[in-house]
Amino acid sequence: MSAADLAGRRVLLIIGGGVAAYKTLELIRLLRARGAAVTPVMTRAAAQFVTPMSVSALAGEAVRDDLFDLGDEAQMGHIQLSRAADLVAVAPATADLMARMAGGHADDLASTLLLATDKPVLVAPAMNVRMWLHPATQRNLAQLTADGVRTVGPDEGEMACGEHGPGRMAEPARILEAIAAMLRDGPLRGRRVIVTSGPTHEPIDPVRYIANRSSGAQGAAIAEALRDLGAEVVFVTGPASAPRPAGVQVIEVETARQMLDAVMAALPADAAVFAAAVADWRVEALSGSKIKKDPGGRPPALALTENPDILRTVSRLEAGRPRLVVGFAAETDDVLANALAKRLRKGCDWIVANDVSPGTGVMGGAENAVTLITAEGAEDWPRASKAEVARRLAARIAERLTQDEAAP
Repeated sequence: MSAADLAGRRVLLIIGGGVAAYKTLELIRLLRARGAAVTPVMTRAAAQFVTPMSVSALAGEAVRDDLFDLGDEAQMGHIQLSRAADLVAVAPATADLMARMAGGHADDLASTLLLATDKPVLVAPAMNVRMWLHPATQRNLAQLTADGVRTVGPDEGEMACGEHGPGRMAEPARILEAIAAMLRDGPLRGRRVIVTSGPTHEPIDPVRYIANRSSGAQGAAIAEALRDLGAEVVFVTGPASAPRPAGVQVIEVETARQMLDAVMAALPADAAVFAAAVADWRVEALSGSKIKKDPGGRPPALALTENPDILRTVSRLEAGRPRLVVGFAAETDDVLANALAKRLRKGCDWIVANDVSPGTGVMGGAENAVTLITAEGAEDWPRASKAEVARRLAARIAERLTQDEAAP
């Protein structure tokens, strides 16, 4: 990455009122080191955690904090600020600031700028774990995601309040990479791609579920590779262990039905990559309480029903179908034959087939060996890191979409 790859770019940085505001000082330094100009805006609460003088000294620009500044607002400053930047970043994005964003409030300079901007917006949430997990915050997050706002973090760990869990603001270097990814030019710039990833968990009772061994690493790598080529990526993930990629829209789901709903809500898209290991079956009647062991030792009888087929549903859409639909076929036997049949059965354009039998170490591992199956035939790719497989697939997707656009 070039030391000045953000040269000529301007970031409007809105600093919310949370303990994590101290991290924004390092973020400003990193942005300027990469060549970006930073226009800082502070909420009134933010000044309780970092001083405007420190922020201004690092940014090299005056801090804006007053919606009713006579000099700025005589020139409609909140409109100019919101439109002059290439990207608006909110760090830390507190629970209150996210709520006001989701509600479309405009009661101070920060919220007014966010309502008036027509540029991409990235938020780095930071709050107590209970506040992050509260249904109200999750509703607000869902609304912001639906509005096209992208998120980075939060991370999981120890917090200033002494509690542990999700809610820590992402580290400045990670926020920087998310900003750089959103501003990056590439062959997929202006294109929207949906990527599904990870396993799904199908509840049996409140404490048990049906699942699989997918880590979500390959799906996350694909989302990152597409992002790096300039795509707007909607990343729909089940409860995977792999870290969520920065600089993409992340939608967390648990079940296959939730994943289908999230995918359909994310359409239209130019392409969709279905890398998730979706459970084929779910329990027909979910128990509302924990199923107890039978005193006689008899196992419970679980009636199963088929989950919706997400790949087939999207592949066979009559309206709103992505131009390119890519499925995955994780097989343990007759990999090529099963994958060829799956592509025809599902109606997708491509299938990425891989052997996940126990001896390969692919499921949950760091490497993958795949065969790309298209209407033109099958291509065996050499075993490589999942990141390299993702880069190769993303490049092929970019090539295909570019060819389609150029076709008469």
